[in-house]
Amino acid sequence: MRVRKEQSICEWQGVTPDRPQSGSKIGIALGTLGLQPINGLRVNPENGTNGWYLWCGMEWSEADDFFSPLHVAHITDYLPEVVGYLDLPPGYRFYIDGNNFEDVWFDAELIRT
Repeated sequence: MRVRKEQSICEWQGVTPDRPQSGSKIGIALGTLGLQPINGLRVNPENGTNGWYLWCGMEWSEADDFFSPLHVAHITDYLPEVVGYLDLPPGYRFYIDGNNFEDVWFDAELIRT
């Protein structure tokens, strides 16, 4: 499904935007940049993070060094195409493939404590 250009991602999903705090950090898998698709998920923010974890490609790794911290202000230098998704609240995931396909869904498992 494709978002109509006149809608934000949050409007498309019918949710209230929850913009990451300025100065907060994203977990980003720098070693996967350039691969497709782009994946993102948001857990509850804690300890200076905003809850977002981003990686490219089909594989997720449990390795301790898979994700690196990145201040949210610098995401446009690495993955500018994800900026519109970052206002989604905790519990949301997205998948974009670079070929005009995108999917956004709520995953309650991400916010269970």
